[in-house]
Amino acid sequence: MIKSFLSGLRQEFSGYGAKALSKDLMAGVTVAAVALPLALAFGVSSGADAAAGLITAIIAGIVIGSLSGAFYQISGPTGAMAAILIGIVTKYQMQGVFLATLMAGVLLLLAGVLRLGRLKNYIPSPVITGFTSGIAVLIAMGQLDNFFGVLSVGEDIIDRIGSYFSHDFSPNLYALCIGLFVILLMIAYPKRWNAVVPGSLVAIILASAAASLLGFDVARVGEIPKTLLPAERLNLSNIDIHTLLRLASPAFSIAMLGMIESLLCGSSASRMMNKPFNGDQELVAQGIGNIVLPFFGGVPASAAIARTSVAVKSGAVTRLTSIVHALVLVVSMFLLAPVMSAIPLAALAGVLMVIALRMNEWEAIRYMFSRKFKGAILMYVVTMAATVIFDLTTAIALGVLVALLLLVRKLSRLEISIEAVDASRLSADGEEICRRYGNARVVYIGGAMIFANTGAVEAISAGILPDCDTVFFSMRGVSYLDVSCAQAFERVILSLQERGVRTGCCGLSDETRRTMERSGILSRIGEENVFWSIDRALTQDCI
Repeated sequence: MIKSFLSGLRQEFSGYGAKALSKDLMAGVTVAAVALPLALAFGVSSGADAAAGLITAIIAGIVIGSLSGAFYQISGPTGAMAAILIGIVTKYQMQGVFLATLMAGVLLLLAGVLRLGRLKNYIPSPVITGFTSGIAVLIAMGQLDNFFGVLSVGEDIIDRIGSYFSHDFSPNLYALCIGLFVILLMIAYPKRWNAVVPGSLVAIILASAAASLLGFDVARVGEIPKTLLPAERLNLSNIDIHTLLRLASPAFSIAMLGMIESLLCGSSASRMMNKPFNGDQELVAQGIGNIVLPFFGGVPASAAIARTSVAVKSGAVTRLTSIVHALVLVVSMFLLAPVMSAIPLAALAGVLMVIALRMNEWEAIRYMFSRKFKGAILMYVVTMAATVIFDLTTAIALGVLVALLLLVRKLSRLEISIEAVDASRLSADGEEICRRYGNARVVYIGGAMIFANTGAVEAISAGILPDCDTVFFSMRGVSYLDVSCAQAFERVILSLQERGVRTGCCGLSDETRRTMERSGILSRIGEENVFWSIDRALTQDCI
C-alpha cells in the first residue's frame, strides 16, 4: 500500500509547476471560504465549540489531506458527524468524545490496512439515502435551541424537543429573526455567485453585522482561542478498561460514519473528475487523522462532499489544495478570532438547517417514490427512522437486515411445474419419443433453490403420479443451489428412486453442477443421466 501511495504521489506531482501551484492556491482559498462557516457551525452543533470545529478542519486538512486516497478529497467536520456527537457529548462529555475519536481512528486505520475500502458496495443505496435523510433530520432538530434562542433539557434530541411542550417555551425573537434571515438569504442566493463568495459566508457576515449594529441580545459563538493546542484536549491519564468498553459502541458508530461518508465522497468526486480513487488509502488517511485530532482538541473528521465538490470545481490539481485551505483557516483563526467570536449562534443554526435540507438525496428519493419501489421505500423509511430514534450503527444494521429479508423473500419465489412430455417441443420424432416416454414427467424448476424453498422442493415427490416411471428435472432456470435445498433435493431423488422411478437432470449451470457434485446428488443420479437439455435427454437412449 505504501509503494502504491508513493507511486501515485510521484505521478500526481509529475511536471508540477507555477501554473499548477497557482491553481492549487486559488482552489485552496475558495475551499477555505466555504469551510470557515461550516467548521464553526459543525463545531457548535456537535456539542463542542466553534474552536473545536475550526481546529478539526485545520488538522484534517493537513494530515488527512496529505495522505488521502485522492488529491481532490477535502476532509473536516461534517454535519452527519456532528449529529451523532451530540448524544456522545451529553453522556460522556468532551473527554469521552476525544477518546471515542481516537478509538474510531484506530478502527479506520485497521479497515484500511485490511483493505475494506469496498465495504460500502455491500450497503444498498436506499439504506445510505435513508441514513443521510435521518442525519439531516437530526441536524435540523439539533439546531432548534440556537434557532429559537432557548435552552431545552433532556439526554437526547427527542427529550429536548419534548421539553419545549412540558416547560415554558419562550423563543428569543431576535434569534428567530436572525435564523430566518440566514435561511431565506441562502435559499434565494444565486447559485452562480457561490463560485465567487459562498452564500453561507455572506449570510453569516450580514447577520453578525446586523446583530452587532442593532444590539440584539442573542447567544454568540464566544471566545475563539488563538492556538491549535487548547486547554481542553485528550487526556490519557484517566483512561481505564471500563471507559474503553463504554465508548466502544460510540467509537464504532463514528468509524462507520467516517468510513461511509469518506468512501461515498471519494466515489462521487472520482466520477466528477474521471480520476482514480483509492478507498483503502483513504481509510488509512482517515484513521491517522482521527487518531491525531483528539490531541489537538478536535472532533471526528471525515471527507466532506461539499468542500470536495468546491475543490473539484475550483480546478484543484494536487493535494496541496487541502493543505492551502487548512493554512488559510489558520490565518483566519489568528486574524479573525474577534470577529468570529461575535457570530450569533442563531446564524449558524440557520446555515445548518439549510445544509440539512440540501444534504438529502432528493433525486434518489423522488426516484424511489415516483416509481413505487416498495422494497427500496421500506429500506429508506426504516433506516431514516432508526437513525433518528436510535443511532447510526443500529440504523445501518436494520436497513441491511430489511434488505436481506426482502432479498430472501424475492429469492424464495421458486417456480416448479410438473408436465408430461410435449411432442411439440421436440426437434426429433415426437410421436416415437412420446410412445417411449408416455409415463415420463418433466419437472421445470426456476429460481434460487435456497433454504426458504426446501418445503416446495420436498413437495415435488407428492406431485409425481404413481404410474410415472421416469422424471427429468429441467434446471436451466436455477440460479443458485444452497446446502439446505441440496439436501432436500437429494431426499426427493432418493424417494423417487425407491419407488422405482428413473431420474435425470438437464440444463445444469456450472455452479449448480458443482454443488450437486459436492453434495453427492450427481453420483446418486449418475453422470450418464445428466443432459444439456430435455430434448437431448429424450432423444438419447441412455436412461
